[in-house]
Amino acid sequence: MDITRQLVAGALVISSLLGGCATNNASQQTSAVSTSSTQVDSSDPRDPLEPANRLMWDFNWEVLDAYIVRPLTVGYVTVMPQFARTGLLNASRNLQEPANFMNNVFQGKVDDGLDSLARFLLNSTVGLLGTIDVAENIGISRKDEEFGETLGVWGVDTGPFMMLPVLGPNDPRSFTGQFVDGTVYPMAVIASNFFIARYVVSLLETRAQLMAQEAQLEQSVDDYAFIKNAYFENLAFRVTDGKSGDKAIDEKQLDDFADFEAMLEDSSFDDYEYEEEQSEDDEQSDKAKASEDGDIIDN
Repeated sequence: MDITRQLVAGALVISSLLGGCATNNASQQTSAVSTSSTQVDSSDPRDPLEPANRLMWDFNWEVLDAYIVRPLTVGYVTVMPQFARTGLLNASRNLQEPANFMNNVFQGKVDDGLDSLARFLLNSTVGLLGTIDVAENIGISRKDEEFGETLGVWGVDTGPFMMLPVLGPNDPRSFTGQFVDGTVYPMAVIASNFFIARYVVSLLETRAQLMAQEAQLEQSVDDYAFIKNAYFENLAFRVTDGKSGDKAIDEKQLDDFADFEAMLEDSSFDDYEYEEEQSEDDEQSDKAKASEDGDIIDN
């Protein structure tokens, strides 16, 4: 049992670790994350524990993931049929729906909370203990919310960045949220073995989905900074339900418009308008002069 728990602990590493790279809409954040991660910021106010965090990152990534998590993930994907993987993942996610209900309501999103409750009831019964996502098939989509996100909506700051052993990137707000989510029914009454199995399935699937991002991580100038920046981008994206990405786009558009406006002010349009006015004045002057000459000739 101790060996099993050690393997499970190892499985937590990279799924949580690289979870900062994954978002509900990764395409909106890739550019920002790639740009910010190419520079090493040794004075990041979010990361006062950076020296210790870097050591822990090296251990998590170069030891635990390389020798435990990634081989387990590859074996799991190779051996387990896709339909079985989908069923296990659905069941795992279904157990989180009560917490989704609670957090949506706490954030003032009552309709989303009711959707989460309906999903749990439907999938736990008609969906054979959640293995079949019946609710999704009839148009009730998942509304994932964690208590750490709820605290963020309430205005609680993340606190200092922490690279934890096994758990990977974290912060006090998110860590507290994970603890609270784990106390919500049915998570609080699930037998320990089933509880562990639920996390193993969820984290192995997350790690499998992040295989494609390994190259991006390896090509980054500073992999630790890449993970940290991606982690905070992901937090902001989730807390604002994607509006942080829209805000960044809006600010860029405003900057582009400001540059365009400045370009117009410095362009030759003003000179053109001046020359056009001068041309009109000269034309009127010529007409007046011609009229005067005509009067002289007539006289």
